[in-house]
Amino acid sequence: MQNTNIEFSIVIPCLNEEKTLAIVIKKALVSFEQLKIKGEIVVSDNGSTDDSVKIAEELGARVIHCPEKGYGNALKCGFSGAYGKYLIHGDADDSYDFSKIDGFIQYLRKGYDMVIGTRIKGRIEKGAMPFLHRYLGTPVLTFILNLFFGTRISDCNCGMRGLTKKAFEKMALTSGGMEFASEMVVKAGILKLKIKEIPITLYRDKRDRPPHLNTWRDGWRHLRFMLLYAPNSVFVWPGSLLFFVGTLLMLFQINGPFRWNGIFMDIHFMILGLTLGILGATIFQMGLVIKLFSHLQNYYTKDKVIVWLNKFSLEKGLIFGSLILIIGVAIDVSIVIQWIQDGFRGILMPRAAIFGLYFMFLGISLVFFSFMRAVMESRDKN
Repeated sequence: MQNTNIEFSIVIPCLNEEKTLAIVIKKALVSFEQLKIKGEIVVSDNGSTDDSVKIAEELGARVIHCPEKGYGNALKCGFSGAYGKYLIHGDADDSYDFSKIDGFIQYLRKGYDMVIGTRIKGRIEKGAMPFLHRYLGTPVLTFILNLFFGTRISDCNCGMRGLTKKAFEKMALTSGGMEFASEMVVKAGILKLKIKEIPITLYRDKRDRPPHLNTWRDGWRHLRFMLLYAPNSVFVWPGSLLFFVGTLLMLFQINGPFRWNGIFMDIHFMILGLTLGILGATIFQMGLVIKLFSHLQNYYTKDKVIVWLNKFSLEKGLIFGSLILIIGVAIDVSIVIQWIQDGFRGILMPRAAIFGLYFMFLGISLVFFSFMRAVMESRDKN
């Protein structure tokens, strides 16, 4: 039965951490006593085969067994099963000091949805963070996250954070691996949650074995997640730019070759325009598909592109796409008729043919996108 009197839950993901788990739990208990907090310690065990579970239970922690492997899965299980109004999590290797959680408690009580520790603005014990993590991985990923999602943090990979239980439920986190850390901040940014960053100290890992983290694999998973949740920056705006430039190059060729600032442009530039325009339209539509998926998951609900898409029904898409397709077909049919009338001699209308192909592609693409959008919305309603 749930204990509704608990204010804070400290959640510790665990996989064979018998060497350091007792130290971490004892520090958390010290904090509860010193700060006079009604709290609990939740150890989310991810399939330990050592004495971790036994140690946790002997020290009074509540153990939740998470059957699915992965850092993110362990935290999701721990957060879901926690009783507290506020959640604080950190690693079981004693690299974060649970006896110093007063800053997290202070700002969570003040109304912040998430409080993130920053090692960059705090202190990093010598040997606690690998060189590549400190000077490449963390700064680059943090820059991308801030750029794409409007967050203003300095350390996107810090493993010690606090958040409200309501914020956790609102974020609907899905990642099972290390990219869970990025997903938390990404969705906090999308949902415009109130975030506070506080300096903390990172200590050396006290374990006698290598960490579970894989630098390149997990770094890529962080980056991949950010790219997939930034459709405007990665797909929509670049696609729009390519489409605009490609269409412009084609329109300039409508009456034949031309010169621009001393550059002679002939049909080769028109073919380049065709390529850029088709590529841009494809990338743009991919971005819209991702935005629609995010919208159906209750993200980007107030996005201007989504507002526009909601007014663009299946029927409107089919009509508009069909009209564009008919124009393209009509252009190419007229070329074929001219070819027949000329006795099947050489076709002398290459620019018109390229325009016809362009319109045909755009029309078919829009029709297919309209059907995809309708299917996605119908599945969500069901």
